[in-house]
Amino acid sequence: MKQRPIRLLIVDDHEIVRAGLKTLFSHRPQLEVVGEAGSVGTAVAECIRLKPDLVLLDACLPDGTGADAIRQMRRMRLPAKIIVLTGFSDDRMVVECVTAGAEGFLLKEVAIDNLVHSIEQVHAGQSILDPQVTAAVMGRVRHPETGPTESSLTQLSPQESRILAHVAQGKTNKEIAAAMGLSDKTVKNYFSNVLEKLHLQRRSQAAAFYVTHNRDVKQTA
Repeated sequence: MKQRPIRLLIVDDHEIVRAGLKTLFSHRPQLEVVGEAGSVGTAVAECIRLKPDLVLLDACLPDGTGADAIRQMRRMRLPAKIIVLTGFSDDRMVVECVTAGAEGFLLKEVAIDNLVHSIEQVHAGQSILDPQVTAAVMGRVRHPETGPTESSLTQLSPQESRILAHVAQGKTNKEIAAAMGLSDKTVKNYFSNVLEKLHLQRRSQAAAFYVTHNRDVKQTA
């Protein structure tokens, strides 16, 4: 049975950027652009109407920021995965977007093959952090009031620590389960405990935190 393509919503205030991405993706049968938007308001409305699998979202839009759009989408419990694709970044922007709920953060200079691969990875449940986003910056991605510190890792059991390490390497629960000889459900339960102990909410936040305090972990691009 042929797998259906990943349905994409492209959000960027520059029409030429949207057109360029649509042209590039048109040659990738695993991807389908189902809509586009140039503002926060339109992005949220189109996400509700089209129900895409994944949103490619610029960080700077005429009526707000990418983080604003992400927060609105998450409040509405829209299931789409979100990758922020932007031309530049600063510490605050990265922190706001990932904390708001983005599964990925990439710079527009990313190669098209890497972008397509990143879309596939995020759709499969992984987290993507651009290598140029420093671990020091990502270490600030945490719950706004009760963020974890390096000592928080000592609260984790050995099994939870191993699972967090796999998550930081960009692996899905299914891949972790196969590597550790566990069921998908067991991995999911362990990782829920990890998020609770670290006072984090999302997979991308946990990956960023682990990368910050374990410099030997290779970031996924």
